[in-house]
Amino acid sequence: MIKVLMKKEAMFWEKGENNSVKCLLCPHYCMISDGNRGFCNVRKNEGGVLYSLIYALSSGVADDPIEKKPLNHFYPGSFVLSLGSVGCNFKCLHCQNYHISTADPLTSSLNFISPKDAVGLALDHGCKGIAWTYNEPTIWYEYAFDCAKIAKGHGLYTVFVSNGYINKEPLVEISPFLDAINVDVKSFSNNFYKKVCSGSLDPVLETCKTAIDVGIHLELTYLVIPKNNDSIEEIVSFCRWVVEFLGVDVPVYFSRFHPYYKMKDVPATSFESLVDMYNTAKDEGILYPYLGNVIDESYENTFCPRCGNVIVRRNGFNAKVVGFKNGKCSRCGNVIPLITG
Repeated sequence: MIKVLMKKEAMFWEKGENNSVKCLLCPHYCMISDGNRGFCNVRKNEGGVLYSLIYALSSGVADDPIEKKPLNHFYPGSFVLSLGSVGCNFKCLHCQNYHISTADPLTSSLNFISPKDAVGLALDHGCKGIAWTYNEPTIWYEYAFDCAKIAKGHGLYTVFVSNGYINKEPLVEISPFLDAINVDVKSFSNNFYKKVCSGSLDPVLETCKTAIDVGIHLELTYLVIPKNNDSIEEIVSFCRWVVEFLGVDVPVYFSRFHPYYKMKDVPATSFESLVDMYNTAKDEGILYPYLGNVIDESYENTFCPRCGNVIVRRNGFNAKVVGFKNGKCSRCGNVIPLITG
């Protein structure tokens, strides 16, 4: 087990009274007294200074297809070096990675990977980019920021797979070095966010709008949980918000829920329900809906919304660009929002 090898002062905080600090990184705005940690459990007040406890400490590293993030419109078919740490600024009852999101950084088995070494790993492995994923990258901000700056200097793309719970200023500051983000919109209900995630909806929606404004490529994931966030009314409201505030070109994934962690009593999402979501999204004007956690080319492929030509053919995480030329559909010439490098 590797303990913290270097002390890294956190970014985005301010001093309070009696040696307390206020963390400004995410919408929790934690007031942290001396010797204590914030909600995420990885940012600690030591003597009136806020420090990150996980800088350069990784719980896992892997070469992943970019489709696994998921990002279907961003360098399809490429591989990305995925890095995760521990901790989270949500406490989702259905967390698929609770073993790392709830882990204590001071007692976990973590590997030290410097920003320079992370970039070197990506290059050595033939990856096109680096993704901060598995747990919430926002709380790993200092490390991701340093890595991303180096990565961009070596021609690598950079990705966040995030719950979107980050304040505007930190997101804007990292935006010149962050190419893409998949935001997991947990629900379109603030009550769900409070009850299931210990967070709130509005800041997540603001993150999505900010990403569009600053030029970060955005894709959205909506995990469909039966009897919790799957009413057609809620899905319609979500889709209409996407169309109005983000645009019809933003890819949206409706993903299948599997019982896990503290929601093992909830059944898995039926395929029929997911298809209803897919069709609802199309009816509401979203041009690129997808289904996640299922294998069916009808709902995985990227189609030209004008003529139906297959732009990218997928089978699971395997992807091949087949109908795309000079930024357009090779059949009808319709402009397709696909980043291929």
